[in-house]
Amino acid sequence: MRLRLSLVAVLLCLVASVARADEGNGLAVTDAGVLRALETHNTHGLGLAQLLDPARATPIRNDALFALPAMTPIPAALDDAFARYLAEHQKHQPRVSIGVGSGHDAQLFDKAMLTSPDARFVLAGIVNRMDRAYVAPDTCGEIRLIYRLTRLDAGTTPPRLPMTLNLVLHAKEPKDKSVTCVDLAGRWLSAASLSETGAALADRLLASDGPLATVVAANIDRIETNLQIAHAPKSDMQEFRTDYLQKVFRFDETAKRFRETPMENQIDRDRLLADAALGRAFRDWLLAPDHLRAFDRGTVLIPEKFLATSSLASTPVGFAPSVLQPEFGLISIDGKGKGVFSEHDVVTALERAVAQGGALENIRSPAGFARRLNDITCGGCHQIRGIGGFHFPGADTLADQSQGTVPASPHFIGDQVRRRDIVMAMRDGEAPDFSRGFSDRPQTRGSHELAGSPVLDGWGATCYRSKPKGTADKSFASWACAEGLACQQVGSDSSSAIGMCFVK
Repeated sequence: MRLRLSLVAVLLCLVASVARADEGNGLAVTDAGVLRALETHNTHGLGLAQLLDPARATPIRNDALFALPAMTPIPAALDDAFARYLAEHQKHQPRVSIGVGSGHDAQLFDKAMLTSPDARFVLAGIVNRMDRAYVAPDTCGEIRLIYRLTRLDAGTTPPRLPMTLNLVLHAKEPKDKSVTCVDLAGRWLSAASLSETGAALADRLLASDGPLATVVAANIDRIETNLQIAHAPKSDMQEFRTDYLQKVFRFDETAKRFRETPMENQIDRDRLLADAALGRAFRDWLLAPDHLRAFDRGTVLIPEKFLATSSLASTPVGFAPSVLQPEFGLISIDGKGKGVFSEHDVVTALERAVAQGGALENIRSPAGFARRLNDITCGGCHQIRGIGGFHFPGADTLADQSQGTVPASPHFIGDQVRRRDIVMAMRDGEAPDFSRGFSDRPQTRGSHELAGSPVLDGWGATCYRSKPKGTADKSFASWACAEGLACQQVGSDSSSAIGMCFVK
């Protein structure tokens, strides 16, 4: 009950937090009216089909969308992922029936909606990710268009289905000299002060000198999918559980198709544990001082040979996602678990990195290393402080506008200050600080703006429960609660050092 109440408190704070974030930095478009106008714009529509096939003038439904040659590999790859998921389910839970519709113990996502004329992907948000310019500096980072799967045959208020599709574009084309990173950063920051609304604001954003002028087909890099593959309510046979499947498809310029690709930093845990030589190679690569420092800063780019092509994240996971649990994870703590990394490996590597380059920002213990090992992955990050497995559910642009929507998670809100600082540095021609903290807690660079809020140290914030007579873990010792609050246990795991801030 305590956990449920805290999550409700977080959700109640989100809408106001998102509004403040937009007014303060202009780095996300979340207004339903503006998004509708952008998607149906008569000369520069940002519907998914218009960007994938610029000759089309209006949004199209899924039967036509996935008939586009560029899109055909996506449902095929998802079909394969569903087949493997069902095989694993049958292997481990043969007594729990799973399928689409009522009459099953676990509800399976209806993948027929992916190619149905009764559904389409609706633009639900646009997010500036110029903070990712460290991946490819000449592209100035990324712009992400988030589309939400919506069923269109169910009355005047179509229900949104639990799936998002992110169209990820380079913020600019590297060879385009007509706009620089300085220019583009300035356009986004200036957008926060625009007074127009609705279609008029959409026109301003899409103008030749607007922040969305570079959102064109030529800048498309990849598609990211995230869907709730199955949901099982609590019963006599099972605990409550929801699983989310994530995949990435990069655009192959030669073949003009999206191809399934390894996911950035999605560590293939099972393969590393099964292949001793590969596991040792990964350990040696990550613990090298330069790579360990990038890992600490959150800017590491792990080689593809160590990565998986899909992620399966589950909720609830409490505050110990699977990679943090020694019996399942990559790091063996206190001699527990198989592990690719021993506690001694980590301690020795941290000491070497500090000796060569000074104190690390986040990872100061084996537990901190393990937590970063989890939240650097796509699946691990989405398990932490999300809204039902998503960090940006987006605006419901087809709903009755009297209904409120929660467009973004606490993790997203807490990271906006860091992203704004990076874009401001780019605008001013300065070297940005691309580092980030753990997914649970925003960096202290935004502490003056976030203090007392659920995303930092307010009611419902993630915190560290220090042991009464023990030594505080250096990686989490600063995760305190605001005055009047105390870090308290969440759920039934009394041994977890991570809790939530509640009234004393």
